[in-house]
Amino acid sequence: MAHTLGMIRENGTVSMRDLLRGLPVFARPLPAFDPAAAGSDPADLLAAWLQEAITAGVSEPHAMTLATAGPDGLPDLRVLILKDLDAEGLYFATESISAKGAQLGVNPQAALGFYWREQGRQIRVRGPVQPAVPEVSAQDFLARPIGSRTASLIGRQSTVLHDPADLAAELAAAQARLEADPELVAEHHTVYLLKPMSVEFWQADTERRHIRLRYRRTADGWRTERLWP
Repeated sequence: MAHTLGMIRENGTVSMRDLLRGLPVFARPLPAFDPAAAGSDPADLLAAWLQEAITAGVSEPHAMTLATAGPDGLPDLRVLILKDLDAEGLYFATESISAKGAQLGVNPQAALGFYWREQGRQIRVRGPVQPAVPEVSAQDFLARPIGSRTASLIGRQSTVLHDPADLAAELAAAQARLEADPELVAEHHTVYLLKPMSVEFWQADTERRHIRLRYRRTADGWRTERLWP
């Protein structure tokens, strides 16, 4: 790769390294964050930041990255949607037989990450994961758009698709099942609850004096700590 970039530079063009280094970072007004004013429960601050992101017009502020690990220990990442947030933790949904569902079945620990570029904010959450009660999963499934429910009924997420025609046929069959029974719930659709053990709030600063506040769950409740940028 280095040799290739060297050739590019000799031809008078910018190397990828220089191109990336020249991109602006946080070149916009950023919101203030006073850790001293933060409450004792990270759920309250997370909800407040989420509401601020929504009000500020952040694109898809409920999108978050989920990190899990399989039996081989290798981490895996994907972006999904926050379904709910309360004092217990954060909720997301998937199929229990999907790749992430299978990984959580073996290692029920995960991390979640939010990144709101427009505000220069990140939130990092780590903790154990458990399935919600079946009623919660059923309620979530029935609240989904028809297209989402149709795809979920197939139940083959992350498996190999050998022929796109098979997908079309399965979707048509699933749609017919839903039309015949609008209250049908996919067997493997599962809402998961991540119960935070640590939550970090990160506010960017143009001079790299980033503000980082971490909450850690202890036997006596939540402990807050300022972190170096």
